[in-house]
Amino acid sequence: MERWGWLPLLAGVATATALSRAAGVDMALKWPNDLLVTVPERGGTEATPFGAEFGAERKAGGILAERAGAGVVLGIGLNVSLRADELPVPTAGSLLLAGASVVDRDPLLRAVLRSLEEWYGQWRATGGDPGACRLQEAYTAGCATLGRTVRAELPGDRELVGEAVAIDGDGRLVLATAEGMQEPVGAGDIVHLRGVGG
Repeated sequence: MERWGWLPLLAGVATATALSRAAGVDMALKWPNDLLVTVPERGGTEATPFGAEFGAERKAGGILAERAGAGVVLGIGLNVSLRADELPVPTAGSLLLAGASVVDRDPLLRAVLRSLEEWYGQWRATGGDPGACRLQEAYTAGCATLGRTVRAELPGDRELVGEAVAIDGDGRLVLATAEGMQEPVGAGDIVHLRGVGG
């Protein structure tokens, strides 16, 4: 139970892995629960994508986890076939807009469920140890938040700004602040302030 905080991150890894394989779309993870895709420039061609500095990453999905009695319920939402004029907000994206080779929900759902089963099985087999089952490594490798300057909007109307430098053993995002401190963030909204490397 003390490792349940890893479940939304596990769902992110499983979903991103499945969609990359099944739809041929590069997926990235925004800590703690967003699924990102790269959408080509509006009005441009698929060969002319936004660069990271122009907001190439768009939120195509999200993950929620809620405790329900002695278990956890996971919810995964995904924009599959939305066109640009159907997006709920300008920062949203979809698999279709990212150039997915497959937008049929049935094979995509099957791929996601198989991947969830595989990752969850590995995680449980190691007693929820994110290092032993390589979940921490996989999440770190796919996390677009790491290496960026971010603002963490924390409970209690607090904010913390720093460079996202790691995902710790509890699944928290570790920020290196201007004061030279490393602060773990376990809950909050994260805003990417600039791209990796500048």
